Amino acid sequence: MEEVSNTKTPIITLKNIDIYQKRLMILHQISLTIHKGEFVYLIGKTGTGKSSILKLLIADEKVYGERAEIVGVDLKKIKTRKIPYLRRRLGIIFQDYQLLSEKTVFENLDNALKAIGWRKKDERYDRIMKTLSLVGLNTKHFKYPHQLSGGEQQRVCIARALLNDPELLIADEPTGNLDPITSEEIFQIFHNINQKGTTVLIATHDFLMIDKFPSRSLLIEDGKILDSGL
Repeated sequence: MEEVSNTKTPIITLKNIDIYQKRLMILHQISLTIHKGEFVYLIGKTGTGKSSILKLLIADEKVYGERAEIVGVDLKKIKTRKIPYLRRRLGIIFQDYQLLSEKTVFENLDNALKAIGWRKKDERYDRIMKTLSLVGLNTKHFKYPHQLSGGEQQRVCIARALLNDPELLIADEPTGNLDPITSEEIFQIFHNINQKGTTVLIATHDFLMIDKFPSRSLLIEDGKILDSGL
């Protein structure tokens, strides 16, 4: 068993990293490794640094520490002009849906594909409809965000994050505004995505969902990260 575990490939590596919020150090010398194909929860009380860690991983925070790598990219050395290319390899979902209200679901996703260089209209259409099918919205591509429920809007955001077939999906409190039934539907989508090979990292305090979908958890507590090891 030990030989098998040694063959795992890291997709996220943090070593002796300090995390700051408004110049105040909230985490000191933290280290963690997440391997390709894992499903991992990042949990902890509000203000403990969950979102700050995710922002660091998408190159939205400066790295202070020994080593920080994601999908093979050195976050300590990444140039500003290269950050958009890194984010195209990631699926990023935040609590704020950030959908364009004046555009349909299809148009929101089409804009995202155009922004990352998809030029052929028919290829964009096929990719959008295939991705909407993954989240159960293939019959609602013509609707506007205000015509959708909160859960449906979150599904659109998940679809947007999956458009470019990311190696890693990162979500920050993705069910924070949703009821338990809708939250369960969203978490089921995340697990289905993971079962197809995508690594998933979710920052959440939705312990009901963690109980329903148990997996490895990284708990931030007293300035440290405690690993469940599951």
